Amino acid sequence: MRIDVLGAVRALRDDGSAVDLGGPRHREVLARLVAAEGRMVTTDTLVDDLWTDPPARSVGALRTFVAALRRALEPDRPPRNPPRVVVTEGPGYTLRLPREDVDVHRFQDTLARARRNPDAVTDLGAVLAAWRGPAYADVPGSPWAQRERARLEELRLEGVELRARILLDSGEGAGLVAELGAHVTEHPWREPAWGLLARALHRAGRQADALATLRRARTMLVDQLGLDPGADLRRLEMDILNGSAHLEGVRTAWTGPGAPLGPRTTVDLARTLALAGGDALVHSRRDRLAAILVAERTGDLSLTARIIGAYDVPAIWSRADDPEQSRAVVAASERTLTALGTDGPADLSARLLATIAVESRSADLSETELRRAQQAALQAEALARGLADPALLAFALNGVFLQSFSRPGLAAVRDGIGAEILDLGTRHELPNFAVLGRLVRLQSASALGDLDAAALHAEAAEQLAATTEAPLVPVLTGWFRARATAARSTEPGGPTAATAAAHYRAAEEALRTAGMPGLHRGLFPLALLGLRLLHDRPAPTDPHLDWGPYRPWARPLVLLAQDRDEEARAALAAVPEPPHDHMQEAMWCLTARAAVRLGERGIAAHAEAALRDAGAEHAGAAGGMLTLGPVARYLAEAEACAAAG
Repeated sequence: MRIDVLGAVRALRDDGSAVDLGGPRHREVLARLVAAEGRMVTTDTLVDDLWTDPPARSVGALRTFVAALRRALEPDRPPRNPPRVVVTEGPGYTLRLPREDVDVHRFQDTLARARRNPDAVTDLGAVLAAWRGPAYADVPGSPWAQRERARLEELRLEGVELRARILLDSGEGAGLVAELGAHVTEHPWREPAWGLLARALHRAGRQADALATLRRARTMLVDQLGLDPGADLRRLEMDILNGSAHLEGVRTAWTGPGAPLGPRTTVDLARTLALAGGDALVHSRRDRLAAILVAERTGDLSLTARIIGAYDVPAIWSRADDPEQSRAVVAASERTLTALGTDGPADLSARLLATIAVESRSADLSETELRRAQQAALQAEALARGLADPALLAFALNGVFLQSFSRPGLAAVRDGIGAEILDLGTRHELPNFAVLGRLVRLQSASALGDLDAAALHAEAAEQLAATTEAPLVPVLTGWFRARATAARSTEPGGPTAATAAAHYRAAEEALRTAGMPGLHRGLFPLALLGLRLLHDRPAPTDPHLDWGPYRPWARPLVLLAQDRDEEARAALAAVPEPPHDHMQEAMWCLTARAAVRLGERGIAAHAEAALRDAGAEHAGAAGGMLTLGPVARYLAEAEACAAAG
């Protein structure tokens, strides 16, 4: 069995015949499992990835697709034998195939091998030639596929250039002119590609054409981008003019960008990059997990524990950006903690426990996992206090903070945690944790409605961020200022609702490229909904709004705004309890408002009971990024509805 996704998604039997995978949804399920690279993908994630607006029976439909795929991929499997290819694992599914049997995995592994060893250049050429078109070509509109397609296309371009460089370095490559000419024409902004084309022309005895190519590159860069050519292109031009001998090529090991490093170096780089945001943040998380897996393969428990614990990056946003990746880190931490045993070094145990607490984002946890993560946070804190290690204690308290959303109404508790983190960061010169402490206190003040205190923390966080090169901070504080504008739009003489909406739009644009998709998705529509509720207006009904994880709680109000009351009633009945995260008060308030509008006394009473301890807080403001207004307002409505006879 072979599966190919570098082009249209297909499966081939050992004799080369094609497997009938079924319709587009069947192929997309298989493709999504391929993209997970052997990691489990939860049912919820698959549903969200398959449908922008999941139908009522989406989970059942997903199970039907999986069953059909299993029949297609394993037609001879006896009825009572468990599947061996698409396997049920925990709350989701995993694809179990050797990496060499999946073209995208084979490509990535060959590229990694060629980075280390130029002798793999022939294999690299073969896997590049095997591309049949854009990756996941028949899954065009899905956001997950678009992300993977962009990532893999970047790797393909790197592979094309790496292969050319290896061949040129070895004294070959005269036949690359046509291939590199087409490559440069299609991707004119890739400066290294111009240098490779010039080298290939020089190798083919076309010195004048090589120099003309470098002049074209300079003209394009200056005219189109306002940039001068880099040092490598300038040096190459001089070498060609001077006839330098090294242009003839000497076969050497590849040490260019992308060369693999040891796990210690990799995790140190990942830790640094994590604070940069954007693509660097995304890549740092991926590199961090790769370093952990490499360390585990060495069998050195102490090394593995240190690699896992070294990524003590302050974390504040409420949802994991890659739940599967977070689960993999938690699983590796738990394996290592168990192997170290109760007599293991206390500092390593504390870092592993803190990592479990930080990576176990409550929005994606079962009740059992949530309790385990909360216990890990408390154990890490206790160990860190006993060791008198300020940096370790700050990291452990970060875990305690992230696990402090067990119920609504704990903003004051979180403020205390933030104050201690800030004190540790300030007294012991831990600037990144000082920033974290400021942001935690900003969020807590926002939740308590103290906008003046929150603004002071925002300004202090921005000043710290300017010295610590933390560009994510102004993204978060920009959202806080939009949240404050929204709150003031209800005051006499305050900004208009339109002004507040414009501020939210600007904040959303900054967040879109910040490398935090788990935070970004659904936040802007929720902010607009909050703004409308502040002004007693119906929910926004634009069908293009992506409500993301907040959809179940927003949907009843959206349906009510469309005068679809019975559908709204059915949607309200299906609303689950909110996850234990920054937005739980907001989700309970949305539930309360819909219940009041529909006269559902039982649901109103349930929401009122959940919100009772949060009466002094503001809904949605615990993240410091938006507001639905005072919780007390929704509490009073829910209480009156529940008491109505």
